[in-house]
Amino acid sequence: MLPFIFALLLAYILSPLVRRLSLRSDGRTRMPAGAAILLCYVALLGAIAAFMFLLMPRLSKDVARIGREAPGLYEKLNNEWVPDAAQWLEERFPSLKSPAPAAQEEAVVQDLPVPPGTQLVVTPLPDGRLAVQLEPSGVDVSPNGSGGFTLTPREEAVEAQQLEEKLRLWTKGLLGGMQGQLGDVIRATQKFFAAVINSIFKFFLVLMIAAFIMLDLPKLHAFVRGLFPSRSRDDYDIIVAGIDRGLSGVIRGQLIICIVNGSFSYIGLVIFSVNYPFILAVVAAVLSLIPIFGSILSTIPIVLVALVSGDQGLDIARAAFILAWIIGIHFVEANMLNPKIIGTAAKMHPVLVIFALVLGEHSYGLTGALLAVPTASIIQVLFMYFRRKAWRVETGVQPAITE
Repeated sequence: MLPFIFALLLAYILSPLVRRLSLRSDGRTRMPAGAAILLCYVALLGAIAAFMFLLMPRLSKDVARIGREAPGLYEKLNNEWVPDAAQWLEERFPSLKSPAPAAQEEAVVQDLPVPPGTQLVVTPLPDGRLAVQLEPSGVDVSPNGSGGFTLTPREEAVEAQQLEEKLRLWTKGLLGGMQGQLGDVIRATQKFFAAVINSIFKFFLVLMIAAFIMLDLPKLHAFVRGLFPSRSRDDYDIIVAGIDRGLSGVIRGQLIICIVNGSFSYIGLVIFSVNYPFILAVVAAVLSLIPIFGSILSTIPIVLVALVSGDQGLDIARAAFILAWIIGIHFVEANMLNPKIIGTAAKMHPVLVIFALVLGEHSYGLTGALLAVPTASIIQVLFMYFRRKAWRVETGVQPAITE
């Protein structure tokens, strides 16, 4: 079902643009709908290609830089910041201080010279245990036929073998290792190409289904409307208008907010000289698709990277400045952009948004989290409409059902 769901979302996002390209303001045809869809697809594929060839190298550069600097950052974290943090906590919370380690006892078993040819040394300990010492190269254990076992050093066992047997064993081990590694490489390559082919197939399948939906959107709408009795079609029109108003804010508006959030985040990261600005801006833009939680999750890595972007120690001032910048972005987004782009009619209460996100992620993972808010918006429109209709029947008063 996922290709059809994403095709519906893509058709819903692009249908206003297709309608504007194909029809004039007076209703006359500017170009065929198929040509408008093709033009939108060319622009979409061009944007994807531009991202891959222009922005992906920058993204790869940031990822490679993280890989180069990660060992040094880990060493600094392990050797400097963790001890300083532990000392700071122990000074302010004495109960966290660990007791001093006990003095290390001297080794019970001393290193003593052993006779030549000795393969195993067993030393009794004062507490009744036994300390067993083997040759560093290891020993081979084999039954001797009288119920006991014979210990043979591996070096001597190898020397005792014939040259032909040595070569045979060496070749067998080499070929076995190569065969296993080659099999792993072949399996990984097969999985990679299968995943790539499957992703490309699903991508073009989504494009094809979305194109058919946009071409026949008026017919599909008329067909679904015709399934309802004539006395219910006015209700159907009102419900569809409410769903469209809600989804236009949740889907189209959230995409615009995503682009704006990523752009302003990148500007702030560059201004305050935070490391890896592009990859952090991409993360902020992508996570903005998830309401409420996305903004919080994207702020955490940005502040952490800002803390370690200084040359000496933790840069608290830089982290505070970038945190204030991000809070300012979200303040402008909530008070200026959301009312203009999404509108007040499409808003949902934050508690409903959180409930929908948690339920969607718990039921269907990341896909459920992405589709949770649009689904909740549809349910909210249906609930509010039928609630108002029932209230109108009970009281005899006509409510403002298009609020």
